[in-house]
Amino acid sequence: MSDTTNATPAAAPDGAARDWTPDELMTVNAARALHGSRTCFVGIGLPSAAANLARRTSQPDLVLIYESGTLGSKPTRLPLSIGDGELADTADAVVSVPEIFNYWLQAGRIDVGFLGAAQVDRYANINTTVIDRGPDRPEGRLPGAGGAPEIAASCGKVLMVLRHSRRNFVERLDFVTTVGHGSGPGDRARLGLLGQGPVAVITDLGVLRPDPETAELVLTEIHPGVTVEQVTEATGWKLRVAGSVGVTEPPTQAELAALRALKSGGEPRA
Repeated sequence: MSDTTNATPAAAPDGAARDWTPDELMTVNAARALHGSRTCFVGIGLPSAAANLARRTSQPDLVLIYESGTLGSKPTRLPLSIGDGELADTADAVVSVPEIFNYWLQAGRIDVGFLGAAQVDRYANINTTVIDRGPDRPEGRLPGAGGAPEIAASCGKVLMVLRHSRRNFVERLDFVTTVGHGSGPGDRARLGLLGQGPVAVITDLGVLRPDPETAELVLTEIHPGVTVEQVTEATGWKLRVAGSVGVTEPPTQAELAALRALKSGGEPRA
């Protein structure tokens, strides 16, 4: 899935243009979800944008960890991949990949994992491996698992960020790459997975969180200018909706300046 920012400003209910795009609103809210976290295992793309924005704004002491072995990276721009030299150049330390996984991740030393996805189902399971393109057509190959299965298994909790459409939010995954909440309550414990699993899925339309009893994703918040109907129509299953749906706060000028500076590789300008 492309991570190119949607350049079209969001529209207010009255039709007036806003000074932020749906992607910027999504990224800002994803960054806010890291409030109170100390360490974050970061996926490339939208998760990396959110995590770096959080470190530049409300969470300056947030330690960013990438699976290539960098601890405490402070990139001046958004990295292109886990192998981007900017991550190593700005890191507090660089260790081996086995150490990142065996000592830091699988030992439960990381607060939160931040992941993207190509497909997500109602229990926040993830597909990043293949897409079924229909009869007589070859499978669509995706980047694959990377470290996502281990991140989802062992981080204290998992946040997810992706754009909201029926192509991404599906009734049934074409392939289960990463277990979120399996098929419901108790599955993570049965599989021996250590962390809480996904606690929020932030999209360009709103925020979904797992129900404490069923583990099924529930719409809890929508973004300004978005309706509940828009979200349910963009979901490939009958999405449950909270009794009281909140509305997220729009981005501040400081958040927008910091995000745009990250994308351009410059310093924030209000």
